[in-house]
Order: sequence, then C-alpha cells, then structure tokens
Amino acid sequence: MWLFSEMRNSGCRPDTSVYNALITAHLHSRDKEKALAKALGYFEKMKGMERCKPNIVTYNILLRAFAQARNLDQVNSLFKDLDESIISPDIYTFNGVMDAFGKNGMIREMESVLARMKTNKCKPDLITFNLLIDAYGKKQEFDKMEQVFKSLLRSKEKPTLPTFNSMILNYGKARLKEKAENVFRKMTEMGYKPSFVTHESLIYMYGYCDCISKARDLFEGLIESKAQIKASTLNAMLDVYCMNGLPLEADSLLERAISVKVFPDASTYKLLYRAYTKANLKQLLDKLLKRMGRDGIIPNKKFFLDALGSSPDKSKSDTTAVTDSNSSQDLAEPQLKT
Repeated sequence: MWLFSEMRNSGCRPDTSVYNALITAHLHSRDKEKALAKALGYFEKMKGMERCKPNIVTYNILLRAFAQARNLDQVNSLFKDLDESIISPDIYTFNGVMDAFGKNGMIREMESVLARMKTNKCKPDLITFNLLIDAYGKKQEFDKMEQVFKSLLRSKEKPTLPTFNSMILNYGKARLKEKAENVFRKMTEMGYKPSFVTHESLIYMYGYCDCISKARDLFEGLIESKAQIKASTLNAMLDVYCMNGLPLEADSLLERAISVKVFPDASTYKLLYRAYTKANLKQLLDKLLKRMGRDGIIPNKKFFLDALGSSPDKSKSDTTAVTDSNSSQDLAEPQLKT
C-alpha cells in the first residue's frame, strides 16, 4: 500500500494492471477473509475508473481466489458479472476455477464449470485434462479419471509426466497396484522417461499397497544407477517405512543416506519427528534430535508445529506435493547455528 501511494504521489497514474497486482498482493495475506473483502472492494472501485476497468485477468484472479475459498455464491456472482460484460472468459478462467474446486474435492462444482466452458465453446487444453485427471483420481472416481485420460489420448494434446504421476499415486492410495503399474508400463511404452517425481509416486504407491520390498528395490536401484537422488525421494522412502510401522528401517536408512550421497533436508527431520512422536519412540526421537544438533540444525517453533501437524498453513496431504513437483510444501527451513 505504501508503494501504491508513492507511485500515485510521484505522478504515475495507476491502470488496470496496477490494480490487478494490488489485488494479487492482498490475496497473499494470511487473513483470507479480509483479503477477499479488500479484493472485492478494489474490483468495485475499478469499475468506476476509466483507465482501470477490470479485464479478464482481474476476473481470473478473483474467480480462482473465491473458488479456493469455496465461496460458491461469489464465484457465481463473478461469472454472472463477466457474462454481462463485454469481456469473454478464456481458457485460464475455466482452468483456474476448475483447479481450485478440484483441489478442494468439490467435484460437482468443478464439473459445472467444465459444462460452462463447453457452452462457451472453449476447448480443453492439456492443463484442463491434467487437473481433471488429478481431481477425479484424488476422489477415487477412477471411471471418470480413465474416461478423461482416453479423451486426452484422442485429442491433439499429449499426456505429460504429471498426467502419469498423478494416476500412479492416486491408484496407489486406493491400493490398486496392478492399475498403477499398468499406467507406468503404458508411460514407458509411449516413450516417456520417468522423472524423480515418477519414482517418488511409485515408491509411495508401493508403500500404500504394502509392497515395501518393491519400494525398497526401486530406491536401491536408483542408488545403484548413480543417479542424483533428491531429498524428496529419500523422504518418500522414509515415509513409506514410517507409514508401514517400520521406524527402525527408517532410522537405518537415514544413517546410511549420507554415505550414498543422499542428503536430508528440513522436511526429512519433520517427517521423522512426526512419525517417531506418533509411535512414542523416545529413544529414536532423542537420537534424531542429537543428529540434528550435530548437523547444526536448531528446530524452531514452526518446525515443531509443522512436524506435529498443528500448523494452520501445513498441507493436509503429506504426498500432495508429489504431483506438483514438491512446489506446494510449506516447510520452514530450520535455523542454522552461527
């Protein structure tokens, strides 16, 4: 707001793009209810300013934000407002709202937006197909997921690695190992090379399906291949051990990790701290804290809140990040000793 005032005081006249940036900045606030109210206030103000009339970007920002907040009335109101304006919705409009609804598990609402998209004669793109596949998969509506995948294969678009990664992981959560393996087989037959996220999806899938040895073999195969293994892949294997009641194996793998040039990160320690606490394994907890001390890591308040699942900003799903290339995790870096 200070910068916005300084801009006007210096003689610069704001335009639509400036107000769009201002709305977006407010929406990053932790107080979402207040942020949405502010955003709507600016939106109404823009309508009365010739240089700052809302454009499709304005509507897209607001529609996605209110869909994320599950405010159906406001989403419908914005769509009605858009219909009555001279502005036409674009593919980003529909994808943004469908993605927000899909990630909230609001399948009926997502499908309603898809129907609206078809009415507007707006053709789905790859992002549309991927977000539908992921949303249906997360809700275990596999018939619909498979139907969308078939439509994707028939379209001019081509699947991407996230398409397959999502299907593998969500089949795994439903303990449909054979279907997940078939997806992986089809992926390789189509000439796609697995990424580290694909390997993590497979590791988690085997973990959900009680196939610990297969998850372990896959992880060990990565080590033997001399591929650079990310901390998130190590975390996937550790998580599989912990979710299957094998904390000693997790502890042993952590001890071995450095020797095979796989380095833990803040998420590693949070994952293990949470698992050891849940299992009431005081000895392993003490050992973990000592290791953190040796590594120069001092856990702060946020570390413990995240580790114990008490942080309001923590993702509800520990494995959501797998399909998003680990971009959605909100994990605090521990404080380093100086």
